[in-house]
Amino acid sequence: MIVAVVIPVYNERVLLPQLMARLDETERPRMPNGLLATRHVILVDDGSTDGTAELIAEFGMREDVTPLSAKVNAGKGSALRRGFKCAVEMGADVVLVQDADLEYDPADHQAALDPVLKGQADAVIGTRFLGQTHRVLYYWHSIANRVITLTSNMLSNLNLTDIECGTKVFTRRVLEHLALTENRFGIEPEMVAKLAKMRLPAVDVTTNSADGSEAPGASTQTYPIRIFEVPISYAGRTYAEGKKIGWKDGVRAIWCIFKYNL
Repeated sequence: MIVAVVIPVYNERVLLPQLMARLDETERPRMPNGLLATRHVILVDDGSTDGTAELIAEFGMREDVTPLSAKVNAGKGSALRRGFKCAVEMGADVVLVQDADLEYDPADHQAALDPVLKGQADAVIGTRFLGQTHRVLYYWHSIANRVITLTSNMLSNLNLTDIECGTKVFTRRVLEHLALTENRFGIEPEMVAKLAKMRLPAVDVTTNSADGSEAPGASTQTYPIRIFEVPISYAGRTYAEGKKIGWKDGVRAIWCIFKYNL
């Protein structure tokens, strides 16, 4: 079992080494049978200009890290798409998204992965609002998040509490069917809208082979994917500390909710 941790990075020269150290201190994902999964980190630079790209190249010398570079800052969505493509191509079974700014703690990875590793879920969306520890910050940000999430829920018919949460987990099958287009933070509502609509083909184990024996094959039947929500901790940053999302991204999120749900 290979778990790929996709980390989009933009100008995080100070925090990236701290994140990697914390990730190294965190036990690799544990399977239900007690065995440890293989963890591979994909560091996706998004056109950093502060020395982050050079750091990523250094980390890329490790066997458990794949570095991806970019000369132009295109946005989180663009970085995630490149990271997902790399994860699928390397044969990852499960992919987890981790932001580089330490707002999300690698210690929560096991909890986020558990529904998928136990075979209960095809995708997991983290939530900062269901009981875990979180840093108290901007009131109007929380209001905007509620409006965005409520609007998404009404159009997608999902019952989520935090669609903008950066922690998300996908199986390989989901990523192979998840065609994404957004370049910036609009990728969050785009992902949720497309997950809500996604139906995966079932596996038909009764297909007859040429010699008359039973063999696995693709079924014409499909099923809606199973989406779980998992509480995670959150240590948000202020703008003075480097927070990058702004009010324009909130407006874009609402636009994306209507675009991809309707």
